[in-house]
Amino acid sequence: MTKFQGLDYYQMDDLLSEEEILVRNTVREFVDDNIIPIIEKHYRAGTFPAELVAKMAELGLYGATLPAKYGCAEMNNVAYGLVMQELERGDSGVRSFCSVQSALVMYPIFTFGSETQKDYWLPKLARGEKIGCFGLTEPDFGSNPGGMITRAEDKDDHYLLNGAKMWITNGTIADVAVVWAKLNGVVRGFLVEKGTPGYTAPEMTGKHSLRASITSELIFQDCKIPKENIFPATDGLRMPLMCLSQARYGIAWGAIGAAMSCYDSSLNYAKSRIQFGKPIAGFQLTQDKLVHMVTEITKAQLLCLQLGRMKDKGKAKFQHISLAKRNNVYHALEIARIAREIHGANGILDEYPIMRHSANLESVKTYEGTHEMHTLIVGENITGLAAFE
Repeated sequence: MTKFQGLDYYQMDDLLSEEEILVRNTVREFVDDNIIPIIEKHYRAGTFPAELVAKMAELGLYGATLPAKYGCAEMNNVAYGLVMQELERGDSGVRSFCSVQSALVMYPIFTFGSETQKDYWLPKLARGEKIGCFGLTEPDFGSNPGGMITRAEDKDDHYLLNGAKMWITNGTIADVAVVWAKLNGVVRGFLVEKGTPGYTAPEMTGKHSLRASITSELIFQDCKIPKENIFPATDGLRMPLMCLSQARYGIAWGAIGAAMSCYDSSLNYAKSRIQFGKPIAGFQLTQDKLVHMVTEITKAQLLCLQLGRMKDKGKAKFQHISLAKRNNVYHALEIARIAREIHGANGILDEYPIMRHSANLESVKTYEGTHEMHTLIVGENITGLAAFE
């Protein structure tokens, strides 16, 4: 197998710091050595590569932008984005694991949690000693999370939680779930620990996508939550949506990694596949496909780089993140499909990463906000008119 060569058609590396390049190259090497050799086996079996959890912790990939006092790496947002890019080049499921641990578990604990919650959970999550999940989506409420029916009742010395969550990455193996429920009609965040009576997290099976990722339901039946497990600084739907913005930012970068993997495989294949007396890379139609890939990947790279710089300056709005997630995942999926065409019949074999990325991206296009919902988020921002309630 030809060693992966990162695509940098517009010399984006010149715009990165030495530290950002070091982070990117370190994770790139980690992916080549630890994910690529095992991921197809796990994808076929429908199993999560748990052997990677401790290794990613050693690299400081969990909660990477959070303060060092909690054992985190204090990366800037561009470096974190490059981490997500490289992990998804390995597999969307691996990037999802790290993204959930970081953006949807550690970020809300850091942002909304008490000092006691932060001091207890963040170091353990950073070391990979504890695994977390995020419970917002429900069986009947995906794009409309405000319609959630999961409820918490104040019982003086505890909260009583009832309801269910759906499509929860890491749920079955999580030691703690960040769960959003309505308390007196207001959305609040709770930490629900594994083993709490009334709390179960069965794994969802039968997936044709994200097969190397654990996807679960969360079920709460008269689940007693200690008073100290509520996030003190949450009082509405805006808080979980802030968490989703962090995750969507990582997805925008991750999609570039999947696209780069498909392009790299396509370029190497096209240069070595001989038809009609020459490599298919020498035919106009194949070159058109490869150029389209390079164009969209380059645009996505520059889009995310500027978004990351804006985020580091506190200038990135959730609408900016929606635009990047929407654009990059759409074109990554398009690139995966074009890559399958270039590979011909061989494109369906797991000797190549094409069909795995394509199937994964079908989920990525939908989760953390569908393509259509991100369209309407940006649409409202530029027109001032909401097209949905």
